[in-house]
Amino acid sequence: MKLSGIKVLDLSLFLPGPLLTQMMADHGAEVIKLEPVNGGEPNREIGPKRGDTSVYFINTHRGKKSIQVDLKTEEGRELALRLSAECDVVIEAFRPGVIDRLGMDYESVKARNPGVIYASLSAFGQDGPYVKKPAHDLATEAYAGILSVNLGFDGKPAIPAIANADMLTSTIGLSAVLMALLRRKDTNEGDYIDLAMMDTLMACIPNNMGPVFTEKKAPVVKDERTWGGYAMYNIYETLDERYIVLGATEMHFAKELLTKLQRPDLIPFCEPPPGPTQDPVKEFFIETFLTKTQAEWVAWFEGLNVAFAPVKDLREAADDPQIRARAMIVEDESGMEHIGIPIKFRNEPGVINFEAPALGAHNIEMARRVGFDENEIQSMKDKGVFGKL
Repeated sequence: MKLSGIKVLDLSLFLPGPLLTQMMADHGAEVIKLEPVNGGEPNREIGPKRGDTSVYFINTHRGKKSIQVDLKTEEGRELALRLSAECDVVIEAFRPGVIDRLGMDYESVKARNPGVIYASLSAFGQDGPYVKKPAHDLATEAYAGILSVNLGFDGKPAIPAIANADMLTSTIGLSAVLMALLRRKDTNEGDYIDLAMMDTLMACIPNNMGPVFTEKKAPVVKDERTWGGYAMYNIYETLDERYIVLGATEMHFAKELLTKLQRPDLIPFCEPPPGPTQDPVKEFFIETFLTKTQAEWVAWFEGLNVAFAPVKDLREAADDPQIRARAMIVEDESGMEHIGIPIKFRNEPGVINFEAPALGAHNIEMARRVGFDENEIQSMKDKGVFGKL
């Protein structure tokens, strides 16, 4: 697999860091998850479980190894530093300053491992006026202006369905780590990566910054191109209180749809720009789509060259034939479902290891690997370095 031979020490918790390293594990990297002694990774206990394992945990930690170590102890810190010395990548996601107090900061790790790729994931980055602010995904979306344009049907900010800052930091972070590893092959030099969730949000909204940059003002959300300004790029309710979407604004789609609906007179209103000039078509669509159920509209649109889709719930999406054909929902031998691998290489494709590690399952193995003898390991157990396992 693409990352076979790469070793990763993951100090992060919750979603951004664990998902980043999960993608690396799916493609062959050995990922060692260092969990805190006060309960381990929080997402072990978040949400529904299958047996003793949460769905959240198994879909962010499958195929990894787990050690539970108290970094506030000298022995625990030494164990972690020895592991970092043999790893290619170290990921941490504490609030800036915390990792320094734990003795696992970049400079400490670099002293043992000059070629290490070390990534720090945080809400606001390692500098700037917000550096000490506590925040998770939602707060960074608020600061970055994303919530101001993520409006519900009532016109008020709504919590996004996807943790955008977390997910973007994971994926952009993976790109950064891989770039650094690629560069290291030529220079033999490691690097430090400073990833801010707020930064990733700003980087991912270039298509809606027009009014912000040209007019120095906030956009009018309902008039923007991808936020409902176009009649042909919008969400509409159906007779059974479900929803469908029209998802492309090219004029040939508008001509085909409005001709079949016997309203070719409305075609000119679909021309750019987005905004109030589109209202006659929007009003017609609102009235029209309320006349049939979602299923009836799915049948009606079959074979029509229009970008149309029913709004499915997550269970329906998990059963969608396209999702299944692309192996984005897969089942293990016991029939339990898992999220698949989105990066699909033709050569050396990723492989899912469905097993998620028990908390601290690899404590002894890793301690032995980095040179602790049996007496030292027993002493560490007695002192609580490995928690209360």
